[in-house]
Amino acid sequence: MKIKVITLFPAMVETVLEESLLGKARAKGILSIDVVNLRDFTEGRHQVADDYPYGGGAGMVLKPEPIFRTVESLKKELPDARVIYLSPQGERFDHEMAQSLAADTRPQIFLCGRYEGIDERARVALVDREISIGDYVLNGGELAALVVIEAAARFVPGVLGDDRSADQDSFSDGLLDYPHFTRPPDFEGMKVPEVLLSGNHENIRVWRRKEALRATWLKRPELLTRMEQEGRLSAEDMRFLREISGTDA
Repeated sequence: MKIKVITLFPAMVETVLEESLLGKARAKGILSIDVVNLRDFTEGRHQVADDYPYGGGAGMVLKPEPIFRTVESLKKELPDARVIYLSPQGERFDHEMAQSLAADTRPQIFLCGRYEGIDERARVALVDREISIGDYVLNGGELAALVVIEAAARFVPGVLGDDRSADQDSFSDGLLDYPHFTRPPDFEGMKVPEVLLSGNHENIRVWRRKEALRATWLKRPELLTRMEQEGRLSAEDMRFLREISGTDA
């Protein structure tokens, strides 16, 4: 993945990108993520990047000139880059979108708005895609960009310690994840399920599948409805669900 992040607050983004698996992947060259300061493309001594909205109202709006200059400068280096604007009005981000972004070989420019957002002319002329991480509003797009980047980066080979981890996450097969345990086997009277200590791989597989189905049935039943409609629940899954729900339906 090759990503450029345009922001008024580069330290806010860079601090996170330097840590943990993202930081290691960048250091190894598996991920190429650069943070670009929007103020570097402003004019004047005060480097003003925002102004009052026409028509009145609260808040400020990011000016079109520095946004155009920044994107145009980056596209000289990356002519086929797609511009992604983090916005509450965008497509809802999910597991499948994270996978598709990771698989996209084109460079990606993440544009982080601030205050009331960006001048509409910049959005219309420059933005290829808008993405929202949920139906709520943040002070800016930086945290949203980091969420999207981290979720997508998990599908890039070499980013995780074990590439199989992404295949076992919640939503990887439509279900929530099963519970995980580690040492010690007994912590203050709370014991690890015996089946996980048994060494019987088939029994462990069955237990994990049942627990994933149970978690989804209890917490996100609409996911099961969708999987059933799409024909993604096996006969074994349906039998487990009948056991979990205590019905013969």
